[in-house]
Amino acid sequence: MTLGDVFDPRKNALNAWRLALATGVILWHSFPLTGRMPYAPFVQLLGLGCVDGFFAISGYLIVSSWLRSPQLGQYFIARSLRILPGLWVCLAVTAFVIAPIGVALQGGSAAKLLLSRAPIEYVLKNSAVWMFQFDIGGTPRGIPVSGMWNGSLWTLGWEALCYIGVAVFGVAGLLRRKWAIPVALALALAWSVVLPGWGGVHAIASNAARFALMFLAGALLHQVRNVLPAKWSLVAVCGVVVLASSAVLPNYRLIAALPMAYAIIVSGSLIKNRRMRFPTDLSYGVYIYAFALQQLLVLAGVVRLNSILFCFISIAVTVPTAAMSWFLIEKPALSLKRRLRGRVTGRQPASDRVGEIESEPSRYSARGETGTRTDNFSTDEDAPEPPSASPEPAV
Repeated sequence: MTLGDVFDPRKNALNAWRLALATGVILWHSFPLTGRMPYAPFVQLLGLGCVDGFFAISGYLIVSSWLRSPQLGQYFIARSLRILPGLWVCLAVTAFVIAPIGVALQGGSAAKLLLSRAPIEYVLKNSAVWMFQFDIGGTPRGIPVSGMWNGSLWTLGWEALCYIGVAVFGVAGLLRRKWAIPVALALALAWSVVLPGWGGVHAIASNAARFALMFLAGALLHQVRNVLPAKWSLVAVCGVVVLASSAVLPNYRLIAALPMAYAIIVSGSLIKNRRMRFPTDLSYGVYIYAFALQQLLVLAGVVRLNSILFCFISIAVTVPTAAMSWFLIEKPALSLKRRLRGRVTGRQPASDRVGEIESEPSRYSARGETGTRTDNFSTDEDAPEPPSASPEPAV
């Protein structure tokens, strides 16, 4: 069987994978935030690999989304509603709740911080996805990672740039050209070869190469899905390649970008256990809230525990917060997608057409308006999705 045969957009384990990757980010941050570092061979896999996995999943799903519905307005509405509402609330909660509590824990004046311009400046400067300010009035202070309330949000800007890249390729018709994605991937790989894999004076260029390579790896898997074998044996081989290269190479992606994308996306497609089909996607909330909550735990004195215990406590605090973000902010925002898309295209949302479909079934079934196909891929993004469908990815 091929990846195209086994991947069902409504029945897969990619939500579980995303949650696992977000949890891996918490584990990684639990070391530097407590003033420690993990065992050297795991630094690259934990420090970079989890976020790289997010980008590989995004490359696969976002390219698929564009090819299903190549409408520029609809595309950016969907991307914006997935990222921005949750981000804006997270920024506000960090600025007006978490940071003042942190100041109070250190014996400072929370009221003084709240009455200053610092909280609103933090929200406004970072509201356009790209992070320009990491501290809030100079806080947090006196901890292993000072002057930074959220060290995770910076990757969202790169995710947004990848979304823009897909739109540019899509409008130009390049996503339907067989050579475009392989050539772009080869260029990103060549760029990665001449740049350091992590930080340094070339940090921006290195990050651009890193995220482009991983996103394009996922995109390439989507392009070749109908000829690419989907086997657990190949997943295992790819997993070994990722582990080995991350332990011995300064930039494991030079060898393992495609193996990582394959291992995650194919395993997520092959897993059919209902328990692994998470009906909610808490990964975004976990990702955007964990760092700030971990900083608060450090200020509360939990830093005295070893990093693994600190990680478990961080997860216990973060998951309920992520659940509130999903049910109160993200899910309601996503429910607006179909109605707003209807306004952009001049079509009625699916929910408004139910009565028409029921009263005139022959009219709609002849044109396939319900959006169902025998190959399990939806042709109409306005069609209602069951709870098991994978939401839009976000890093």
